[in-house]
Amino acid sequence: MNPKVSIIIPFYNCAYVDQAIQSALDQTYQNIEIIVVDDGSTMFTEKIDPFRERIVYLKKENGGTATALNHGIRAAKGEYIAWLSSDDYFLPQKISQQISFMLNNKGKISFTKFDCIDKDNQIISAWDYPGFSDINDFYRNFLTHNAVNGCTVIIKKDLFEHVGYFNPFFRYTHDYELWFRLLIKGYKMYYLDEPLTKFRVHEESGTHKHTLEMQKEMALIESHYRPLLIEYIISKLCFF
Repeated sequence: MNPKVSIIIPFYNCAYVDQAIQSALDQTYQNIEIIVVDDGSTMFTEKIDPFRERIVYLKKENGGTATALNHGIRAAKGEYIAWLSSDDYFLPQKISQQISFMLNNKGKISFTKFDCIDKDNQIISAWDYPGFSDINDFYRNFLTHNAVNGCTVIIKKDLFEHVGYFNPFFRYTHDYELWFRLLIKGYKMYYLDEPLTKFRVHEESGTHKHTLEMQKEMALIESHYRPLLIEYIISKLCFF
C-alpha cells in the first residue's frame, strides 16, 4: 500500500521556507505532493522560485495559518495530510516511517516526537516526555498539557469532513482546538516514539512573538473542551 500524502506548507514572510520545502522534497516516501500556500507574503517569496516546478504553489490574501492550512487541505489530492511549518523541517524518513506505522495500526491520525533547533539547525532541546504507554495514558496527559506538535501529525484527509477544518478564530492555537474536537469525536491519536520533525525556535516565530495571545486562546479552548473530554473519557473508557 502506498497512499498519496499531501504535505501542506503555509508560508508567510519566513526566511526558512526553502529549507522546509527541500526537506519535503527529500522524503524517501515517493507518493507525495507538496503544496506551498503563500498567505499574502511580502518577503522571501524568491526563496520559493527554485522549487516552482516541483511543488503546487497557491497564493491567497493574508488570513492566518489556519486559513492557509484549510486552503491547502481543500486543494490536496492526497489521502493523508501532513503539515509542515515554513520554519521547520522533516527528516527524510518522516513520511515513510509514519505512514507505515499508521497503516500497521489502522490509525487515522498520528503524531511523533520532535527536537527543538535554533536558527542554525542545531538541536537545543530534545523530546523530554517519557512517551505514552496507551490511549488512557495519552488522555491523562492531554487533560493537563498538549504534547502534540502540529507539524509531527499525519491525518487522513477525510477526517476534516467529519469534524471540521482548522478554526481561524484561533490564530495561534488552531491545532490545539482541533485535537480536542477529534478526541471528543472518538478518534484515537496514535503516538510514534521517533523524533522525525525539527521544530525551530527563533525570534520571528509566532510562538515567540505571540506568547500572551497563545495563552489566552489556550485558556479559552481548555475551559470549553476539557469538561467535554472528561465526560467523554468517563462515559466511553471509564478508567477514572
